Amino acid sequence: MLRVYYIDAFADSLFKGNPAAVIPLREWLPDDVMQSVAAENNLSETAFFVGNDGKYSIRWFTPVAEVNLCGHATLASAYVLFNELGYNKDTVRFESLSGGLCVSRQGKGIVLDFPSQPPKECEAPKQLLDGLGVDPVEILSSEDYLVVLRNENAVECLDPLYDELKKVPLRGIIVTAKSNEFDFITRFFAPKLGVNEDPVTGSAFTQLAPYWANKLGKSKLVAKQISARGGKVSCEVAGERVLIFGNAVKYMEGQISIDV
Repeated sequence: MLRVYYIDAFADSLFKGNPAAVIPLREWLPDDVMQSVAAENNLSETAFFVGNDGKYSIRWFTPVAEVNLCGHATLASAYVLFNELGYNKDTVRFESLSGGLCVSRQGKGIVLDFPSQPPKECEAPKQLLDGLGVDPVEILSSEDYLVVLRNENAVECLDPLYDELKKVPLRGIIVTAKSNEFDFITRFFAPKLGVNEDPVTGSAFTQLAPYWANKLGKSKLVAKQISARGGKVSCEVAGERVLIFGNAVKYMEGQISIDV
């Protein structure tokens, strides 16, 4: 049997933010089993971690593929350690495909310390422009494409063609614009990974934070990801790192009937 926790990350109450499944392990399962579990969960991410005493290794799977970095499922994993598994230190370190990630308690919230991934201007593939159907102000890329639109309304009204966006070569597509209420708003699409629109994408802020910090001339930023569930995210550029702040709420816990 495996223990599984469903956590709403980047949320102050249930049914908001981004739900993630978190599965603590004594040792790694075969890759195909972890992928099958993630597909069965059918959430944007399922996180698995192994380790103890503040040193853990973490992996993340969408319903169709393993990914190199995930923010909300890392936040959810730290929440499980801090609140469900009796981990009593203030900081936990995860080793991952993106290197070391430190996660700390801060009051009732959690802070992710992730590597900065500043995007650079790039040529847009035809499938990206066809899939979004918009006239961007800028198009940049890093882990994902970063598409800057003229205003909030353009981001809110976006109705992508997901079959076209599946064809773009990078992980996903971040769409963003300057905001009146917040520093910026954003949406995130990753149909090639089985996630048409992600509710709140912590890892996207490793690209959004350095971009908007440079544009707005400030290192501390407050944003909102305007998916149907929605989530408010505070972030701070700290040299070559980005600090991402969020809360989390447990939705459920249970057991998975796999013999291990």
